[in-house]
Amino acid sequence: MTVIWDWNGTLLDDMQICLDIMDRILARRGLKPIGALERYRKIFTFPVKDYYALAGLDLAGEDFLDLAEEYMSDYRAHEKDCPLVPGARETLEALNAMGARQILASASRQDDLERQVRAHGLDGAFFAVLGMSDDLGGGKAGLAAGYMRREGLAPEDALFVGDTVHDFEVAQSIGCRCVLIAGGHQSVERLNATGAPVLDSITELPGYLKSLEG
Repeated sequence: MTVIWDWNGTLLDDMQICLDIMDRILARRGLKPIGALERYRKIFTFPVKDYYALAGLDLAGEDFLDLAEEYMSDYRAHEKDCPLVPGARETLEALNAMGARQILASASRQDDLERQVRAHGLDGAFFAVLGMSDDLGGGKAGLAAGYMRREGLAPEDALFVGDTVHDFEVAQSIGCRCVLIAGGHQSVERLNATGAPVLDSITELPGYLKSLEG
């Protein structure tokens, strides 16, 4: 089986830092902060441009590219403070022992993604690390689909693991199954609305995969 992983919020615990960065951006403009993770999880969405608007930023009065650069500059300054999601390392090791081919597909920029993966000592955990060419938080469906096509991997033998509705949409576009993990960038209510299986913890994934084999 091929397991396609999302990074932010699924394996990397960066929710609080992302919230803090947006609150700083809003504060610099005299705008009301998001404040709590609960509200953040209700408004965070893809495309990221829509999230900026929901957070209260004036996209008619400011250039989105400048806002994205401001956001990512702050993110890079604090990314070292982001731990892995509890149980992430052990889960990757367990899936490797089960013979899963694990790849990483993220809307993060390629060099950022590789640096973060390396910082957590996960260089050898994935067959491929697939990131974007820019900071705009675009879709990653093409990354995963292109890789699978080049490698001759069947979508029906793949599982996409993520923490957002967008991850479910990516899985649908690829034609593979999807499982979502609660506690990431979006509320469990939003995840449940997709109809995809939702696990409370990433550590439940090995058991879930075994149940698929049965």
